[in-house]
Formats: sequence, C-alpha cells, structure tokens
Amino acid sequence: MQHPHEIALLLARWQFAFTIGVHIVFPAFSIGLAVYLAVLEGIWLKTKQQVYLTLYRYWVKAFSLVFGMGVVSGVVMAYEFGTNWSGFSMKAGPITGVLLSYEVLTAFFLEAGFLGIMLFGMNKVGKKLHYVATCTVALGTLISATWILSSNSWMQTPQGYKIDPVTGRFLPEDWLAIIFNPSFPYRLVHMGLSAFLSVAFAVGAVGAWHLLKSKKTEQSDNHPARVMFSMALWMITFVAPLQLIVGDMHGLNTLKYQPAKIAALEGDWETESRAPEILFGIPDMKEERTKYAIKIPYAGSLILTHSLDGKVPGLKDFPANERAPSPVVFFSFRIMVALGCLMILVGFGSLWLRWRKKLFKSSFFLKLVLCMAPAGFVAMLCGWVTTEVGRQPWTVYGQLRTADSASPVLASSLTFSLILFVIIYCFVFGTGFVFLLRMLRVSPETPNNQDGKVRIGMQPHKVDSSK
Repeated sequence: MQHPHEIALLLARWQFAFTIGVHIVFPAFSIGLAVYLAVLEGIWLKTKQQVYLTLYRYWVKAFSLVFGMGVVSGVVMAYEFGTNWSGFSMKAGPITGVLLSYEVLTAFFLEAGFLGIMLFGMNKVGKKLHYVATCTVALGTLISATWILSSNSWMQTPQGYKIDPVTGRFLPEDWLAIIFNPSFPYRLVHMGLSAFLSVAFAVGAVGAWHLLKSKKTEQSDNHPARVMFSMALWMITFVAPLQLIVGDMHGLNTLKYQPAKIAALEGDWETESRAPEILFGIPDMKEERTKYAIKIPYAGSLILTHSLDGKVPGLKDFPANERAPSPVVFFSFRIMVALGCLMILVGFGSLWLRWRKKLFKSSFFLKLVLCMAPAGFVAMLCGWVTTEVGRQPWTVYGQLRTADSASPVLASSLTFSLILFVIIYCFVFGTGFVFLLRMLRVSPETPNNQDGKVRIGMQPHKVDSSK
C-alpha cells in the first residue's frame, strides 16, 4: 500500500502533466502558424497574388484563437509551481524563475505589443509596417520557446550553478553556461521543427478536407486549398527528414548526459557492446527484463553510438530508486518514432504524386493527410512524455528529487483540484477546439474571404492596395 505522501506526489505529477499536456499544444500551434503567416504575407507582398492574402486572412483568425487559449492555459501552471511544487520553486527558483521572467519581459511583451497591429492594423498602418508586426509576433513566439526550453533544458542538464550549503538553493554562477546548457541547442531545434511539422500537417489536413469536399460537390478546384495543401506538403517533405537527423543528434547528447534515460526508453537492462535494438517488448521493472522482446542485432549500438561495437547502458547499472519507469518512456518513444517515420513517408509520397501530377487528385492521399492532422501534436506530446518521465526521479537531473520538490499538500485536495481541472479544461478548451474546427470548415474561397475585406476586427475595412 502506498504512503499518503507518495499518493499526493503522484497526483501532483498527474495534475501538472495534464495541464502542461493541454497547454503545450497551443504554443506549438502558435509558433508554427505565426511563421506560416509571415511567409504568406511576405509572398503576397512580393508577388501581389491575391491567393496568399486570402490564406493569410483565413489562418490569422485561427491564430488569434489558438494564441488566446495558449495564454489562458499557461497561466495555470505558474500557480501550480507555488501550490504544488513549492520545494522546487524555493530551491531552483533563483535560476528557473529568472529564465521564465526573461520570457515574459521579452517574448510575451513583444507578442502582446504587436499582436493588435497584426490582427487589426492591416488597413491602418500600411502593408509593410503590418508585415513587420507579423514578423515580430512570429519572432516573439520563437523567443518565448527559447527561454522556456532553456529553463527546462537546464533541469535536464544542469550546469553553471552552485548549491547553497545552508538552504540547498541553486545559485547562479555563470548565466551563459546556464542558458546554453549541453542539451539546450538540440532540444530547441527539435521542438521548433516539431512545431513546424505539427502545423504543416494541420494546414495540410485542412487543405485536404476542402479539396475532398470540392471533388465531392464538383464545384471548383478551390485554388486557395490547393496552395495551402502544396505548401504544407513541401514543409513536411523537407522538415520531416531533418527532424530525424536532429533527433539522432539529440539522442547522442542524451546518451552522454542522461544514460539512465536512454536505458529506460530502449528497454535495456544489461550494459553491452554490439547491443540489439528492441523494436517491441514489455519492460518489467520488478523482474528487471523486457518481456516478448523483438530485436534487431547490433542495431542498438549502431543507432545510439554510430558504431557496431558501441557500448549501450543498461538500467541495472543504476540504483533501483534512480530508474525512470521504463514501460512509459519505452512506448511513448516508439510512438513518436513511428509517427516520425510515417511523416517522412508522406513527404516522399507527395514528391512521387507531384512528379505524376496527381498531388491534388489522389483521393487516397488526401484522406491520408486528413487522418494525419493530429500526428505532429501526438508525436510532440509523446516526445515530451519521453523527456520528462525519462528524467525521473529527478526534477533537476541528479541534484533535486521530484519527491523533495513537492509541496506538503493533502491527496484529497489534489484529487479535488485535478478533477476540477479536467472538467473545466474539457469545457473551456473543448469549446474553443470545436469553434476552431467550425472556423476551418469554411472554405477559404468563399465570398467572405474573397471580397477584399479584412474580417478580423469589429468593423471590416477595405484593403488599400496603394499603400
């Protein structure tokens, strides 16, 4: 039977996992979509082709909704640090608190300052200045991700600090070492590409939906849908293989600094050279073995060390109380990798269809891309599960245990708040998601999107093309 403190700790972890799991989807959507909007407006300014302005107006409304939900969902986590994780806030606050405050002072104010111009100022400030506002908002989303990932990466690979011998607090010694910690560059690029891929599949799925609907009704070719579908597939074609390369580099970095995490996600128990790669199995923490393992000889060493003779760590090298729960990260990692491979196949498939001039005509491929709409976000969430659960039992890897980071909160209080969060989140963000789907179900080539009016603010304004 579990101790009440252990139950409370587990509930606190579940609560934070739920809230951040919901929240992370919105910033990722905002990052990718903001950059996409900057590309659309830039192409429109360069080519003067109306279709790109049409798509900009179409997606900027979705961006405003997603951005708002991201802000609302993110506020909750700030309070959770104080209520559920006071030990972490007290000990790691001198570092993580400063990094997160930089995110507010730079990125959030930058986004908030130019968001109004981006949404409502196209007919008031001129096209070029409006484009600057769009690019600034896109830059702000990237800066926001930079500070947040720097803070989280420091928790994964801490450096540049000292520990106060009296209070046990982490005190900064070298801010450059803290910010640019060993895992930060890999995780920043990996997360950025993940956001681009997630949005590419979402945009491609919306384009596929409208193309399928146009074919069914035999109305028109829906040129805006064709353009957004083509742009999304180009992004997928180039970024998906690049993500695989970055993921491999990130894996090498993790093997160097967090070998226990690698052992857990690989399901390896014995340290060995020429290690096999376990494609499937069921890790058993009690029996210390992976049951029903399907292995590829030598592939584990080759993938993880780029050498057939490379040594791969096993979980038995680490004390039982310092091992991450292997079953969780084992399967979350494989789901992420499987979806990534499927994304690469979709990109290569689009090249083949382009060559045969059937990219917009293949009903099977259009339906496949439509079904892949959530693939990027699911893969991203699986990646976060692998990263965060694989770090356990540490909050600051190797230095501060999760059990020592939690607040002395009753399990009953955590149960009540967790249930309340689930109910409120499902209602609020479920409603927002339904509204977003209804918004995107309207074709970008409908009269409302083709009459030259910007329908974002309270009053429509005619676009002055002479500016």
